[in-house]
Amino acid sequence: MTEIRLSKLMAQRGLCSRREADRYIEQGLVLVDGITVNTLGTKVMESQQVELAARASIQQAGKATVIVNKPMGYVSGLPEDGHQSAVMLIDRDHRQNPGDKVPGRHGLAPAGRLDIDSMGLIVFTGDGRIARQLIGENSSVEKEYLVWAKGEINNARLDRLRHGLSLDGKPLKPAAIDHLKGSQLRFTLTEGRKRQIRRMCEMVDLQVSRLIRVRIGQVKLGNLESGKWRLLQPGESF
Repeated sequence: MTEIRLSKLMAQRGLCSRREADRYIEQGLVLVDGITVNTLGTKVMESQQVELAARASIQQAGKATVIVNKPMGYVSGLPEDGHQSAVMLIDRDHRQNPGDKVPGRHGLAPAGRLDIDSMGLIVFTGDGRIARQLIGENSSVEKEYLVWAKGEINNARLDRLRHGLSLDGKPLKPAAIDHLKGSQLRFTLTEGRKRQIRRMCEMVDLQVSRLIRVRIGQVKLGNLESGKWRLLQPGESF
C-alpha cells in the first residue's frame, strides 16, 4: 500500500481543507487510529482511521456559511477598480432574518465566482469542508442559472452549448441547457470557468443580456432579495 500525506487524506475525506488540516495537526487535534499526530508532513496509509478531536469539531461547528443574493456591480473576491466585494453586504442592515447573527467578514471567503455583471446566489464560508465541496478540484455540485440571451435560439446552437465547446483549449463538461421561453435559457453546470456562460454564448453568436444564479446544489436562492443575505441553516446542505 502507498502512503499519503495526512493533510491530503483529511481533505480527500472531507474532514476539512488541507490548510485547516495542517493547523489541526499542529494543535494536536488529529487522531490516526486513536493516536494523536502533531507533526506536519506525516504520512499515513489510506486505510487508516482518521478523526478530529472534539475541540476541532467544535471549532468547525462555529464557522459560518452565508448565502448572498449578489446584485450587479459587486465583485466576488477582493475589491477592484472601485467596485466593492459582495462580502461587504454581510452586515446587520442587509440581513434577511433579524435573528441571524452577523459573522465576522475576515473569516469568510467566496466559494466560487460570480462576475460583476451577474446576479444571484453566491456563497461565503469559513468552513473549508464546504469550500472544498463547492470549488474543490473534484467538485461536481450543480449550479443553475437563468440566462437571457440576444440572438436566434435554435436547436443547432443549443446542441453546441450542451456539448461540443472548449474554452482556453480545454473541452467543457457536458451542460444541461433548456430553452424556457423567448430569450430565456436555463443553464445547469458542474464547473465554473471564468465568465463561462457568457463566453459559451458568444461562441454560438448569442449575447447574454442578463444572468442570475438561482441554485447551488440543493440550496436555492428562493425569496432572498437582491443585496440581502442569510445564514446557511442547520440541516441545510449543498
